[in-house]
Amino acid sequence: MSRALIVVDVQESFRARPLWKQIAHPQIAEPVNRLVRLARAAGDLVVWVLHSEPGSGDVFDPAQGHVRLLAELHRPEPGEPVLYKTSHNAFTTTNLQQLLTEAGVRELVVCGIRTEQCVETTTRVGSDLGYRMVFVTDATTTNPIGTLSAEAIIERTEAVLRDRFARITTVAELESDAAPSQT
Repeated sequence: MSRALIVVDVQESFRARPLWKQIAHPQIAEPVNRLVRLARAAGDLVVWVLHSEPGSGDVFDPAQGHVRLLAELHRPEPGEPVLYKTSHNAFTTTNLQQLLTEAGVRELVVCGIRTEQCVETTTRVGSDLGYRMVFVTDATTTNPIGTLSAEAIIERTEAVLRDRFARITTVAELESDAAPSQT
């Protein structure tokens, strides 16, 4: 196995926040589920990552009950790790790199919540660690920040990652790439 899908922070914690009403793509589970099906069909590793802030008393505190995958997501299958992170990227406070190394993974497909935060940061760190990174832009979402719309933030994230840290793509493009050719 040389590729893994990293699902970053697609969790109920975000839906429990008032900002969820402003999220760009509240149906984020649909494109993520498509990626999960695609990864499983290809025999790729699927890694589920959840953000956790123990003791914070907010929606990211596991004691509050929101640090779990969105209800609409496919459930992890046996052998699919579920990691809990306390940093902005999926590597620093987890054993993700060890799992990927042991599995022989060299390419990471990333998706998730907060396009410009945890998904982008995971992409940058993964690139720095030598992984080929694939950022699936329509399987990420965020909310407006200050005067920036969610769409502007997503566009900015694509611009700064493109061809420097990651290949920017869509779910449909990956599905098309995986489809058997009709020749």
